[in-house]
Amino acid sequence: MGVDLSIDFAGIHLKNPVLAASGTFGYGADMTDFFDPGLLGGIATKGISLLPRAGNPPVRIAETASGMLNAIGLNNVGLDAFIADKMPFLRSLDDTITVVNFYGNCIEDYVELTRRLSDVEGVDLLEMNISCPNVKEGGIAFGTDESMLREVVSACAAVRRVPLMVKLSPNVTDIVRMARIAENAGADALSLVNTFTGMAVDVQSRSYVLHNRIGGLSGPAIKPLALRMVHDVCRAVTIPVMGMGGILNAEDALEFLLVGARAVQVGTASFVCPTAMPEMIHGMETFLENRGVASVGDWIGSLAT
Repeated sequence: MGVDLSIDFAGIHLKNPVLAASGTFGYGADMTDFFDPGLLGGIATKGISLLPRAGNPPVRIAETASGMLNAIGLNNVGLDAFIADKMPFLRSLDDTITVVNFYGNCIEDYVELTRRLSDVEGVDLLEMNISCPNVKEGGIAFGTDESMLREVVSACAAVRRVPLMVKLSPNVTDIVRMARIAENAGADALSLVNTFTGMAVDVQSRSYVLHNRIGGLSGPAIKPLALRMVHDVCRAVTIPVMGMGGILNAEDALEFLLVGARAVQVGTASFVCPTAMPEMIHGMETFLENRGVASVGDWIGSLAT
């Protein structure tokens, strides 16, 4: 009979719980040479800002032990070009949801993006990237300051017309507290974790590897940390959680679902193996079927206590 991989996430139907993570899959169309993106439960786009952004100069990516550092700088085509040039392809993927990741330099940017994206046909879910600095407040990241987190989520929740998911930064003292603040401010869902702040240096040249000096660490090196944070947040909030962080294969994804995440996002794995996600979906189905689990919903949150 097979396994039912479909789930409900914040009132949205997903045919399976595997989504491409923001910043690792472009806008979807570029991956068609490797597999049909329509096989995925969803695609989280590159982070969208009101105006186009070039990002940081190279070197912007560096391999690390069991992971990678990136300091891309959130380059993107900007809101208008995204709607005109990128959304048509995403809309063509009938039952693969579109998650638009977005970010701003101030609360007003976030609100304007939320308002405009809510009205775009084919946008199913908004993912608020709060790891960006508030330029009006001296560059403090929204996601690391409790009052700014509360204010920006509340402001966007008031104008959103599609579900709003807040992407939490792990670079905080207590991610559970930040999750509760986001939930109480009106978030419909949470995604976590974003990358960990890291750095690499070159002993031969005695220089920084990345032009930006610091970057975001992703990949299997962060999986135990991400898994613990997802586990803790799932037990502290009532809204659905989308987990990510070092997921390379089906069993990794199933671990995040086991601790309570209702879906996962996969990023760095696609750089290692472009077909990682469709292989993961097949592997999840096989794993669950072999254990007599009829629905992935029966697996979610079933960790023994």
